[in-house]
Amino acid sequence: MKSKVYFLDYQSKKNDHLKYLPELLEKINPREIIKENDFTAIKLTFGEKGNFGHLKPAEVKPVVEKIKTLGAHPFVTDANTIYVGERSDAVHHLQTASFHGFREETLGCPILIADGLRGNSYVEVEINPVRKVSNFSNGVNLKHFKKVKIAHAIHYTDSIVFLTHFKGHEVTGFGGTLKNMGMGCGARAGKYEMHHSIVPEIVAENCTACGLCIKWCPSSALTLHVTLNTLHKESKIFLDKNKCTGCGECILTCHYGAIKLPWNESVKNCQEKIVEYAYGAVKNKNFFCINFLQYITKYCDCYGRKEEPLIPDIGILVSTDPVAIDQASVDLVNKKFGKDFFRDIFPQIDWTIQLDYAEKIGLGSRKYELISV
Repeated sequence: MKSKVYFLDYQSKKNDHLKYLPELLEKINPREIIKENDFTAIKLTFGEKGNFGHLKPAEVKPVVEKIKTLGAHPFVTDANTIYVGERSDAVHHLQTASFHGFREETLGCPILIADGLRGNSYVEVEINPVRKVSNFSNGVNLKHFKKVKIAHAIHYTDSIVFLTHFKGHEVTGFGGTLKNMGMGCGARAGKYEMHHSIVPEIVAENCTACGLCIKWCPSSALTLHVTLNTLHKESKIFLDKNKCTGCGECILTCHYGAIKLPWNESVKNCQEKIVEYAYGAVKNKNFFCINFLQYITKYCDCYGRKEEPLIPDIGILVSTDPVAIDQASVDLVNKKFGKDFFRDIFPQIDWTIQLDYAEKIGLGSRKYELISV
């Protein structure tokens, strides 16, 4: 049976579409998912300081209010990042959230950083082997992990609502619910595990020796090497692969194409690892997903700068199936763009890997019924 995905089209609700969000949420019968007195996590990304595409408090508050009407206790949350930025510890993470308008007085609920002060508050969740986990799979053995490190507040919450800004991503092709569930719910140690196999490549001829990547590298894996020849002194970046954690921050910060991803098996493995973490995050949990198809940029909200949207805003999707909602989101984006948008912006990335693997291990189905509201 196809999974149901409910769609609020911005074209048909041009003015004040957020007032229709509670009606959209009713379609999935939230009372069957969120119970009275539940602690309910609203999992989102606050965006790196200076980013513009992240979800805004006005888009989150209707969800908070809806959860309250169910008699539950909502809180807004995210886990710390592994790169050097404004969200790698709880203190600066909360300051960044506040800078972007996420405060208890604006949302109507508390804000928690899910993996604690330094990102080391987590629970190891056993995920392998997967037995009968859903109607979509009879169970398989996972490829990469036996246990995953899930942020403490995510593991101990009663129910979860995943709020996701749908956009492009330089490792997964697109960043949707599955990435929000997997990478987003992993503690810092878990994020290292997911990125571990991705070691960047240096394109020396493009390096200007500006040193920005060194500043942002959390593991001190990058240094400037100076060479002398008969004409001049030359400085180029050097990567110590033994120190590299694969976080990808250097790729994001280099403006000159001197550091790039290796388009090989490691990217495939990273997508599969994210999916396994997603499975661990929602194991034995009630949850549903909301994707906002708006301000769709090439890169994720980890950029601390304003990215320009590449296609017009589309709408909001809601589903209890994380695979179906991401597949439907991709299809709507591609329809709006006129061809495969994510292949166009990242030709080397096969974005179907995450969807295929998630379906295989029983997280959901790529077959869906799109229902306009």
